[in-house]
Amino acid sequence: MRAQAAGVAAWLATRPPRAGGVRVVAVEGRSGSGKTTLAAALAAEIPAPVVRMDDLYEGWDGLLAGVHRLVEWVLSPLARGRPARWRRYDWERFRYAEWHEARDLDALVVEGVGSGARQAWPYLSGLVWLEADDAVRRARALERDGEMYAPHWERWAAQEERYYAAHDVRSRAGIRIVTG
Repeated sequence: MRAQAAGVAAWLATRPPRAGGVRVVAVEGRSGSGKTTLAAALAAEIPAPVVRMDDLYEGWDGLLAGVHRLVEWVLSPLARGRPARWRRYDWERFRYAEWHEARDLDALVVEGVGSGARQAWPYLSGLVWLEADDAVRRARALERDGEMYAPHWERWAAQEERYYAAHDVRSRAGIRIVTG
């Protein structure tokens, strides 16, 4: 993913900041498509911090709540010249935990399903779409998250289906990468 990250970083450098003075790039795609891996490589390349949508979702049914929190806690404050502040969702305790803050940014990487939502679009300098076959994605996700994720795979996939039908993220992406 280093080569892809370098390409995305070069592309992002040509894009105007749209969240105040911050260039925000969203790394989108279905579960297991490689978003986390690309986002980490991209963040190292730029350099920039990463906000993970997994930290913003309110549990297994919280995809859209995560989108709301991304805009409310991260993107809107950046657009007003304020620091981004967000709470990490604790998946073991099923509640939000500690606050995190990012300030004095030139760039920010947001990764996860929902990062390219229509509500986030006005703040994004770039949107990257990752895709892989269903079998590859499922194998990656279960390898990454183990049996904790297995009983929720279909439930989460149904949310993704509804979200992508409503937000048409893939067609708005400036870069599309096939990862498997």
